[in-house]
Amino acid sequence: MKTEVLLLQDYDPELPEEKDKAVERADRRLSKQERETRFLVKRSEDYQVFDNVFDVPTLMTINHLRSDGVIGGIRGSLAAGKESKVYIATSPSGSLLILKIYLTVSAEFKKRLQYIAGDPRFSDIKKGSRSLIAAWARKEFKNMQVAHKAGVRVPVPIAVRKNVLVMEYVGDKEDNAAQQLVNTEVTPKDYEQVIEQLSLLYKKANLVHADLSEYNIFRVAGGIMFFDFGSAVDIKQPNSKRFLVRDIQNVNRFFEKRDIKVIDASRLIEKITGASK
Repeated sequence: MKTEVLLLQDYDPELPEEKDKAVERADRRLSKQERETRFLVKRSEDYQVFDNVFDVPTLMTINHLRSDGVIGGIRGSLAAGKESKVYIATSPSGSLLILKIYLTVSAEFKKRLQYIAGDPRFSDIKKGSRSLIAAWARKEFKNMQVAHKAGVRVPVPIAVRKNVLVMEYVGDKEDNAAQQLVNTEVTPKDYEQVIEQLSLLYKKANLVHADLSEYNIFRVAGGIMFFDFGSAVDIKQPNSKRFLVRDIQNVNRFFEKRDIKVIDASRLIEKITGASK
């Protein structure tokens, strides 16, 4: 083979000792090439994705969270969406947690730039999907921190690292997960609480959810809770009013379908934003 020719051309074939040394060198060179090829194949396999979630970088992130004492392990899948999958995890002490893992193979995040644009907290985002997804995870974590501090009912955010967000587990005394509003019977009191939480989010946290619907409003002990804050924007963001109108329309549409009397959208906007007394 070519490698052997290059190694043997300077040796006299009549000298067995020299020829043996050259063959040994050729074998070593061939073995090295094979090892490098296997390494490259393995590196490619490392970035393949299991269950659309667990590529090697994500597994390393989870391992870091475990090493840092944030989580103890993962129990199983809870929910799945276009951009993320949600798992039940445990803390080192055994209590339940929620692990939200953003999909590194999702193309959906390219559509989400409108929710980050204009936010100075994320002006340093590097090019590439992983950087965008990591920024999105940080954004949701920070939005949840702000909302929780303002008294809005949201899961308590615990930690974020790259594309993995850890938060409080929300469920009943038997550890059954909280139910989406769409899967429950609703009452006028539920509608009132949703509006109260929207108003609190706007006036106290200075945020608009921007992706609110019956699928990320949950029924918990004590009332209504909002989930999924990745899209939430500051009220000073240029599109915040448009997003608020859409949230209100989504809420009203859902409750109207359930035969609950709703407040006119224009009046509701004034009520939430405090534009009128």
